[in-house]
Amino acid sequence: MANKAQAQRERLEALLEETRLYPPTQEFRKQANWNDAFVYERARKDVESFWAERAESLAWIKRWDKVLDWKPPAAKWFVGGKLNVTYNCVDRHAASTRRDKAAIIWEGEPGDSRVLTFGALEREVNRCANALKSLGVKKGDRVAVYMGMTPELPVTLLACAKIGAPHSVVFGGFSAESLRERINDAQAKVLVTADGAWRRGNVVLLKANADEALRGAPSVEKVIVLRRVGDKAPCAMQRPRDLWWHDLVDKAQDQCAPEAMDSEDVLYILYTSGTTGKPKGVVHTSAGYLLGTSVTHRAIFDVKESDVYWCTADIGWVTGHSYIVYGPLANGCTSLMYEGSLDYPDRGRFWQIVAKYGVNILYTAPTAIRTFMRWGTDWPNQHDLSSLRVLGTVGEPINPEAWMWYHKNIGRERCPIVDTWWQTETGMILISPLPGLTATKPGSATKPFPGIEAEVLDERGRPVGPGGGGYLVLTRPWPAMFRTIYGDPERYERQYWSRFPGKYFTGDGAKVDADGYFWLLGRVDDVMNVSGHRISTFEVESALVDHDAVAEAAVIGKTHEVKGQGIAAFVTLKEGVTASDKLKHELREHVARKIGALARPDDVFFTLELPKTRSAKIMRRLLRDIAEGQVLGDTTTLADPGVVAKLKTQYEEEGLVD
Repeated sequence: MANKAQAQRERLEALLEETRLYPPTQEFRKQANWNDAFVYERARKDVESFWAERAESLAWIKRWDKVLDWKPPAAKWFVGGKLNVTYNCVDRHAASTRRDKAAIIWEGEPGDSRVLTFGALEREVNRCANALKSLGVKKGDRVAVYMGMTPELPVTLLACAKIGAPHSVVFGGFSAESLRERINDAQAKVLVTADGAWRRGNVVLLKANADEALRGAPSVEKVIVLRRVGDKAPCAMQRPRDLWWHDLVDKAQDQCAPEAMDSEDVLYILYTSGTTGKPKGVVHTSAGYLLGTSVTHRAIFDVKESDVYWCTADIGWVTGHSYIVYGPLANGCTSLMYEGSLDYPDRGRFWQIVAKYGVNILYTAPTAIRTFMRWGTDWPNQHDLSSLRVLGTVGEPINPEAWMWYHKNIGRERCPIVDTWWQTETGMILISPLPGLTATKPGSATKPFPGIEAEVLDERGRPVGPGGGGYLVLTRPWPAMFRTIYGDPERYERQYWSRFPGKYFTGDGAKVDADGYFWLLGRVDDVMNVSGHRISTFEVESALVDHDAVAEAAVIGKTHEVKGQGIAAFVTLKEGVTASDKLKHELREHVARKIGALARPDDVFFTLELPKTRSAKIMRRLLRDIAEGQVLGDTTTLADPGVVAKLKTQYEEEGLVD
């Protein structure tokens, strides 16, 4: 039995023994922002000097006295320094030759568009900052933001940062109850929202949700409401609490001095889900966060002065904070924003936008890429994608098949792919290729960014070595690391620093191959225990998507009275492929061949759609509820809540619930 188990483990490892290697071309390497291979070693030898050198690129009101004060788990970066984040992102560019350069290009879902130059952005931010001050918002007061993807969203964030008021963005897809919970935890003084937002031709009723949320949120004194959808969704204004953006902000003065902020002053609070079910208020501070996001943005995406850069995330999530707003604008980069979904009004929408604006850098989610795979190559082939120079992925591990599709059909085999790993808590990208230096492997995030030290540990906290799998930890502090959980420092220490004392426990599983490349396997709770064998959902999903018939797959562990957990696979097929029992059997055997018999799914369930959030993450938690016959959990964050209800009914009708 021991030999058999060993053979099965070896087959599991074989899935990640990727032999394809894509080094940067000599042409790309020559022009890359970072092309010195010794950067890793220099950062390793003197990490404080490494970050201090890069901090010189920021505009400081007062230079720091000490680079790092590290008393695990408490870190302070650039101690004694003072700056203003918005001055660095907007004002200094508006006072330079970039004044008339596009800062934000915005494409609305109905087809309307706007361009804000750095000069125009400065004026808009100052008006919003003065409007907030007129409502009594002072340094340290929290401002909640619940908006769609319009330019006023980053304007609001930058206005808050200008006056030293921490913002707390609540994703526009969250329910009134979720909004209320986050407002109350942060004790926000003001809420900025909109009458509604566009989504697939329909209106999301933001103001109505906000009104419901505020019935139980007494800390909010004033509400600023942007008119976005107008007569499509008339909203009730509760006077004197509610004020229209166009009456207040548009009429405010367009000059506002930046507040001098200590390096460690809070920039924002962003809530993320926790294992206990209670959202965690992740606290990010000013100087270290700005440095981390700006340096990684410039190095990893190889951003040039004339580039149009498009991160397709929603600003309601950390990716939008770091890589739509703060990182790109700190670098004086043109950042594209899009309001709508990837398939409205048709499945060519993304590629139409790339062609329209000549996008050079595209940063999107593996889930989106797998969806594009399912739709086929006809849609991207209808548009000129020759402007693309660098491609990126974010949000979850990308399986090698999706990576290759992206490489061949979108990058035309000439664009380096930067597969990035990081978290809400880390603030900045921590593991990623450098496109001018790193030979990439399909499906691997490759190596930690210079200055970042990561390890993969076993249950006892011992490094696993090449080919081993375990828990991903970070062994050295980094500038953009979050400082605490708002109002709950004990939870911060317990959840992130107690498992492996002195090391940050990411909660993610990973493997390291013989070349030292990291392969992210998803959350530890997305690892199934089948007959005593730990199997990553990602590994099984990759095996399924490797089959020619499969467009996308989501895998969960389902309670099994013999094996502990069985494997249930939810599969969407490529267009033109017919679902059948024969294909189910074929897919089960395909997984067994790719990984081993222990990974063969017990159930294969065909579905036209998978339940996803608006940021395109698959909600495996809801799939577990369906497979276990449980009452469905919260579905308010789904792009289409109806998908999961249909799935549950269909699953029960097929008799797959025990």
